[in-house]
Amino acid sequence: MPQKILIVTGDAAESLEVLYPYQRLLEEGYEVDIAAPERKTLRFVVHDFEPGFDTYTEKPGYTWPADLSFSEVDPGAYIALVIPGGRAPEYLRNNAELRKIVGAFFAADRPVAQICHGPLITAATGSLSGRNVTAYPALEPDMQGAGATFQDTEAVVDGTVVSSRAWPDHPAWMREFLKVLRSSPSDA
Repeated sequence: MPQKILIVTGDAAESLEVLYPYQRLLEEGYEVDIAAPERKTLRFVVHDFEPGFDTYTEKPGYTWPADLSFSEVDPGAYIALVIPGGRAPEYLRNNAELRKIVGAFFAADRPVAQICHGPLITAATGSLSGRNVTAYPALEPDMQGAGATFQDTEAVVDGTVVSSRAWPDHPAWMREFLKVLRSSPSDA
């Protein structure tokens, strides 16, 4: 039976940051579940840069079904957690069920991959204090406020936590996360 990895996300998540790790981890032979505040068809978005804009723009992206609601998740059934970015983490960090799920992964020191705005969720659980992380560069003050040391680079590995800035860094992010997964006792 394949080992299971959990992706936690919601509406307005960055399409590429959900679907790239989802497909890459399936390709590696893992079973991957997507959990959201409720079971429904999620509406993802596409963030990109346009000439003349000071920040990224947002357009409608793919839709995808959530396999589980956060209240249905048993964190002990999963060997690792993936937290995509986009706008979803801005409201998901307020979800008590999700904070319990994320806290359980950190308490068990199981692998966590986070990207872009995803670290807003881990920051809300108090799990970044004393860690080295990266995130979308505009989040540097948020990461520092959470007690983390921010590094503006493609991927940062701190123990079992792998973080990345945004979807252009996917190859480095997943390469490092797969190294962590392969060296994790639960993946032996």
